[in-house]
Amino acid sequence: MTAGRRLVLLLITAGLVGIFFGGSVMASRLLYLGIALLGAAWLWTKALGRSIVLSRKARELRLRVGDLLVEHYKVINGGSVPAPWVEIENQSDLRFHSGSRLLTTLQPHQQQTYLARSWLTQRGGFSLGPTKVTVGDPFGLFRSARILPASQNITVLPMLFDVHAFPSPPGLLPGGRAVRGRSQDITPHAAGVREYAHGDPMKRIHWPTSVRRGQLMVKEFEQDPQAEVWLVLDSERGVHAEAPELQERLAPEDLTVGKKARIRLPQSTMEYAVSITASLARYFIGQRRAVGLLTVEETYAIIPAEYSSRQEAKILQTLAFVAPRGAMTLAGVVSAQLTQFPRGTSVVLITTTKAQDLPRAVGALQRRGLHPIVVLLQAETFGQVWRRGDGAVSLRDESVPVLRVSYGEDLGAVLASYSPGAALRDAYEWRSIPSLYST
Repeated sequence: MTAGRRLVLLLITAGLVGIFFGGSVMASRLLYLGIALLGAAWLWTKALGRSIVLSRKARELRLRVGDLLVEHYKVINGGSVPAPWVEIENQSDLRFHSGSRLLTTLQPHQQQTYLARSWLTQRGGFSLGPTKVTVGDPFGLFRSARILPASQNITVLPMLFDVHAFPSPPGLLPGGRAVRGRSQDITPHAAGVREYAHGDPMKRIHWPTSVRRGQLMVKEFEQDPQAEVWLVLDSERGVHAEAPELQERLAPEDLTVGKKARIRLPQSTMEYAVSITASLARYFIGQRRAVGLLTVEETYAIIPAEYSSRQEAKILQTLAFVAPRGAMTLAGVVSAQLTQFPRGTSVVLITTTKAQDLPRAVGALQRRGLHPIVVLLQAETFGQVWRRGDGAVSLRDESVPVLRVSYGEDLGAVLASYSPGAALRDAYEWRSIPSLYST
């Protein structure tokens, strides 16, 4: 019980006792004073509950894991009575969020602003709110609370690592001959012009030829001699592993605003696979390669290979929400889309050692004349309960580049450390590793 409530209770109790036993004027005044304080405090609180206005806005709505979210809070007292205190509680579903404050002495028609900074440690979509605003009277007798719904949503993209090198896709490399085939995309290799057809984009119109011929003419392009790169992310249920203690723990010194937070990926093969896929997408787009993305959860998520500057943003946006919910195996995903990959395409398969049908997927790609590269996450290092027979599969084609990734490794360094002598047989050789977790 607050001091104000004890005072009012004492006044009313003293007044009632005095009136009952003696009927003195002083006792009546104490009773009336206590009731008056109750009424004034209630009216004060009701007025403040209607007059306090809160707004919060984020500077950016698309950030990456490891970035700093900055929000601007503004609290306005639009009424005619002062607010002795205003409590702001951020109820966002964002992990490690900040923004909760206790403001004091907000005068009528006055505003207070402040910035809230939160380190982003989890990818996905999050709402900036709801926000609970609580006010009260100076005596602490009453409180009025309102919950304001979220007005903005942010998208947290996957964490990216700097990839300085990667096994060169052995398809049609720069300097090769142009592929004599028409392309629906704009490439550096113009093949000629033709008459404009309904639906052709305006940016493909060749104006000098159109003026000379007196009708609209559009440019045609040949396929680029550089082969496409497709990133295939395995999202099948059951092939990914994570440690039981997936909840991330950060020490207070890790979240100090004045320095870069030491944010690490959780012990989850899915989070590692997503970050690897995102980092490789940025790497190949930086190499001016046409990059596509394929993954299957409940539905297909396919981003056709493109050169456009927006391609990286589209891939990262899709990867922000990917989860291991798929029912289709990696080999099934590859087989379903096999005919959509042009010959010479390099296909990067990102999966784990629990994907039993990886050899089938690699074989199907090679028979099609494609060039597979495998990024293999060692599931046993991610807290997976390992049983004899898991991943006991061999693939005897040693020409397939395999990059093995374990928990805690520097992804940028691992992706650049491929040795041509690596083989899937070695990657899939079963090892007797003591399990840290019981079944």
